[in-house]
Amino acid sequence: MFRIFVALVPPATIRAALGALGVSLPGVRWAPVENLHLTLRFIGEVDSERADAFASALERVRVEPFVLPVAGVGVFPSRGPAKVLWAGVGHGHTRLFQLRKQVDEALLAVDSALDVHNFHPHFTVGRMGEGCQAKLVRKYLELFADFEAPPFRVDQFHLLASEFPVGRPPVYRALRSFALSA
Repeated sequence: MFRIFVALVPPATIRAALGALGVSLPGVRWAPVENLHLTLRFIGEVDSERADAFASALERVRVEPFVLPVAGVGVFPSRGPAKVLWAGVGHGHTRLFQLRKQVDEALLAVDSALDVHNFHPHFTVGRMGEGCQAKLVRKYLELFADFEAPPFRVDQFHLLASEFPVGRPPVYRALRSFALSA
């Protein structure tokens, strides 16, 4: 069984800029820099046959490459105790939303029961634990309110599998990569 999802993986320079957001903030578990990605669609647990079916469907996605900004920070949920600290993509790019739409259509052709929910493109940079104080999170958001990393060219997306070694951060492995094209 695989736990799979579709994502954009930014270049190492962008992951390093995102990783620089990981300052001392009690109660936050920072994502390892090598794991930083933007999820287009979470699929879930599947066997290898279903993973292959999803990969075949994703081969039909056709979106031109584009340049994606990296700007802004925030938390999820927007109300109540924060659980996720994220970096955003500014206003994004229309092709990012086209890509997401085509990915969804391809995946729904394989499994119409997939949960299709709103899309708020972001990079999860940290997860809040119980010891994380709301006032410190507010200060953090103020400190990094103007966060911006260089934009990067998106010319491919990936079908990734996540593995959860005991006592270590998750490991993401590309099952397939797909080049963007018109």
